[in-house]
Parts: sequence; structure tokens; C-alpha cells
Amino acid sequence: MNFDLSADDQAFADSVRRFARDRLAAGALERAHSPQFPWDCARQLAAQGLLGIAFPEADGGQGGSLLHAVLAIQEIALVCPKSADIVQAGNFGPIRTFVEYASQDQKDRFLGDLLAGRKLIALGMSEPDAGSAVTELKTSARIEGDEVVINGSKVFSTNSPDADLFLVYVRFGPGVGGIGSVLVERGAPGFQLGEPSAFMSGETWCQLYFEDCRIPVGNILLGEGGFKKQISGFNVERLGNSSRALALGRHAFNLAREHALVRRQFGQALCEFQGIQWKFAEMKLKLESAQLLLYKAALEGEQGLPSAQSTALAKLACNQAAWEVANEALQVMGGTGYSQEALVEYCVRRIRGWMIAGGSLEILKNRIAEGVFERRFGQRPRTAA
Repeated sequence: MNFDLSADDQAFADSVRRFARDRLAAGALERAHSPQFPWDCARQLAAQGLLGIAFPEADGGQGGSLLHAVLAIQEIALVCPKSADIVQAGNFGPIRTFVEYASQDQKDRFLGDLLAGRKLIALGMSEPDAGSAVTELKTSARIEGDEVVINGSKVFSTNSPDADLFLVYVRFGPGVGGIGSVLVERGAPGFQLGEPSAFMSGETWCQLYFEDCRIPVGNILLGEGGFKKQISGFNVERLGNSSRALALGRHAFNLAREHALVRRQFGQALCEFQGIQWKFAEMKLKLESAQLLLYKAALEGEQGLPSAQSTALAKLACNQAAWEVANEALQVMGGTGYSQEALVEYCVRRIRGWMIAGGSLEILKNRIAEGVFERRFGQRPRTAA
């Protein structure tokens, strides 16, 4: 079994690395701490063909592989962590679900701007009373003639302050079978964004409010019975989360390694101390182990959608490895790592959020256990017969 990248994959990774160093290295620190979405970088990444990498060419994508999308996130993040968010948003998450299930009319109306880096799509899934238990969502949708009327609210919507299009999970009817999704454009009648709230990472999000919000019937992405399709596509989303987390862990590792080579204490470089050496050995082991699980899940996706088991294992491994490595890298760098003059503290804050988003570590462990025992474990209280 060969664990090296193929010649094609390696050439792709090398080309992305060169682009990142030439075009994105300057200003990476300032970009990370800016509250503004880097639209200039989005357009550069689009022009380089790094949005829609694994989407069909007929849809305006590059016709590449999921592994190429993972490699692109990793190479960009090693130079400019903030720009890796754009690559993720242009390949995974709601845009991936959109490309998978949108009608040709919907693609004609929205996809061109999304893949050109001119507009963003955000996900409206979590609600005040429906987080990990997403099937408990209450946001309703009813069809009236040629319109859909939506009522409810959503929270924790990444990129919502800057998005022009929202993929919103809604309830057309009772039960899991009644859940589907719609496309809501910014400015739709009855749709409002709340005041921005800040995450620990420095990102902001807005609550989404729908009060008799009216959209065309043509904006239904998946009607009743669409939930299982939507959630199966969510497995691919976890690869984007895993890729960014692991890449930022490696970014912090690289910064700490350079620091340990040049920083001197007690008459010698930090890397001369055995305690520091052991830290780096353990960090390297965690990064490389998680990397293999990530590649395995990405390659599995070349034959269709990757399984829930593979993506849960990859996300759990990448989230935990990235967090432990970045946190240890910060410790190695001391006050320098804790300062916003270096990107290590930024990596720590960003990674911590990805351990919650896209499936918390606890939910991932539930999914993995179900694979081990080959059965479902319901998390809701049992009711009397």
C-alpha cells in the first residue's frame, strides 16, 4: 500500500503552494485579525480555479477530486489561514449540498457568482432549540400558490453577515420526513438578519429571522423527504472542517518549530531540551495519524459520498490532533505564541470552534460507536410502551 500522493496530486499541491506563497503570504496576519471578509482573496482564488474544485465542469467547476479540494485547503492554510476559509466555503458546506441537489434553473441563477468569488452562500440549520438534535427544528414552510411562506429563526450561521444566499433547513410537515430545504436570497420579503454577534474566533454571525418570508416555489431545493439527502451531503462538509482544523494545527506546529530552532534560553536553543523534543515528537505523531484518516475519507469519496463512519473518524481525529498540537505549540512559544503578533493564538481559537461546528466531538463518538456495534443508538429518552 502506497501512502504517498500520486504524481498528479503532488503536482496539484505544489502549484497551490506556489500560488499561496506568491499571492497570499503578504498580509496573512492582518487578514486573520480583520473582521472584513477578504473578497479580493476570494476573487484571486476563484481565478486560480480553487473554488468548485470537485464540482462537475458542466456546473462551472473544475472536475477535480475531493482529495484535491482537501489538498487546496491544506496548502492555502499553511500560508494564510484566513484564506483557507474561502476555499472551504467554495468547495464544502452549503455550496456542496447546493451543487448536489439544485435544479438547472437554480444553478443558472446562483452558481456563477458563487464560484467566481463574488457572492457567498450560508447555511441556516441550527435553531435556538435545535442544535445537534437538528430534526427538532421548528422553522416552518408552507406552499401558497407559487410562493413558499417561511416562519422561524436560525442561529450560528457562518458567513451570514456577508452572504447573499442562504440554504435554510425548514419543516414542510411533521416528523423527519417533513424536513426539506429552501434557498432564501438576502432582501427577500419577511427575511431579516439580526445584529452581528461575535464568536471566540473573532468571526461574526447574525441570527436569521423569517416572519411570513415569501420566496418563489422555484427556490425549494429539497422538499418533504429531503432531510436524509441533505444530511448525507453533510458527511462531505466534515471533510472541509477536518482539513482546515488539521492544516491550522500544522501551521501552528511549523511556527513553533521555527521558534524552537532560533529561540535561546539558558545558553542553548529550545530544541536542544529533551522536554521540547518530546513535545514535537508527540505533535508530529498526532498530525500524521490524523492526516491518514483524512486522506482515507477523501479517497473514499471518489466513489460517491464518503461514509458517515469514515468522516466521523476523520473529523474526530483531526479536531483533537489539531487542538492538542496548536495548544502545545502556543505553550512552546510562550508569550510570543499567546500574542496576536503571531498566528498561533489565532489557530488555537479557530480550531476550538470546529470541535463544536459540523458535528460536536460527542456526536462523532456516537456515530463511530454505531459503526462499531452496527446499530443505531437513539439519544432521546425512551417512552413507555
